[in-house]
Amino acid sequence: MIVQNFNHRMAAHCESGAIASLLNHGGLQLTEPLVFGIASGIFFGYFHKMKSFAFPTFIVRNKPGQMRTNIEKRTGVRFKTYDFKDPLQGQQTLDRMLMQNTPTAAQVDFFYMDYVPSWERVHINVHFLVVAGKEDNKYLISDAYFPKMVELDAASLEKGRFAGGAMSPKGFIFHLDKLPADIDYNKAIVKGIKKACFYMLKIPIPFLGIKGMRMFAKKVVEWPKFARDTEHLSHEIMKINILLEDQGTGGAGFRFMYATFLQQAATLIDKPELKSLSGELMKIGDGWREISLFSARIGKNRDLGPEKLKQLSDMIYDRADVEERFFKSLSQAIK
Repeated sequence: MIVQNFNHRMAAHCESGAIASLLNHGGLQLTEPLVFGIASGIFFGYFHKMKSFAFPTFIVRNKPGQMRTNIEKRTGVRFKTYDFKDPLQGQQTLDRMLMQNTPTAAQVDFFYMDYVPSWERVHINVHFLVVAGKEDNKYLISDAYFPKMVELDAASLEKGRFAGGAMSPKGFIFHLDKLPADIDYNKAIVKGIKKACFYMLKIPIPFLGIKGMRMFAKKVVEWPKFARDTEHLSHEIMKINILLEDQGTGGAGFRFMYATFLQQAATLIDKPELKSLSGELMKIGDGWREISLFSARIGKNRDLGPEKLKQLSDMIYDRADVEERFFKSLSQAIK
């Protein structure tokens, strides 16, 4: 049973890519950047030392699952969702969707996706992919990070869907249920931008948005006291590059993708000022990429003295300043 007429597409990010794939298959040609922007995907949060994190870390997107719910709220699209306690019931429901010619997105632990080379697999419970068929005991998977569809045996998919730990998937799947007769793109885009600006500029929580960036800049110089040794600190500093570039952000912590969203939105709702802001954000993204490269270099070279960490801190402070100006301009542009 193979879903007919399903077209696999690569994407910058797993969740926005999976949502765009389901919408495109259903007949709504919404690009991944538009999905990301309407869903207010751009975000920043810094977590210095909390129970959930063994070491200070940061995030550059909104909460997993929120893109789907925000797209529903702002466009009128409806997805049907399921989660399960029983793996057998989870498999039977997925198989039934495929029998009905319905491509279905699944949340999985990335570690169990054995089509990924072993050295690239890590435990991340919030990877999203689309299941587009099943033959014998193998599922046909559309994973946004791969150029072609891949096969995955049923046991591995089950392990990924029912992995334990933080943000356990619990067998979660979803598929497109209903498309609206029409979409007010002006309203959807403006709402998405306004909410993103609120989270970056005004959310009254000291470790989120621009405030979170400044906390990151302030606290990164303290990271050595949380590290077991130089090797551990090196690993955590190099992870800055991974979080900004390699974990499905489209580069520079989603800044390049959000810039593409603004460029597409400028045409769609006839707001040329968004195109100008898109170019500005691309330059801001270049600055984040410099932070990525700097972090990778000093981490690799174990060059982690106070002067280098201060230099890294100053670079992050600079991004906070330019992003504060940018999001204020963006907020003004869509008033």
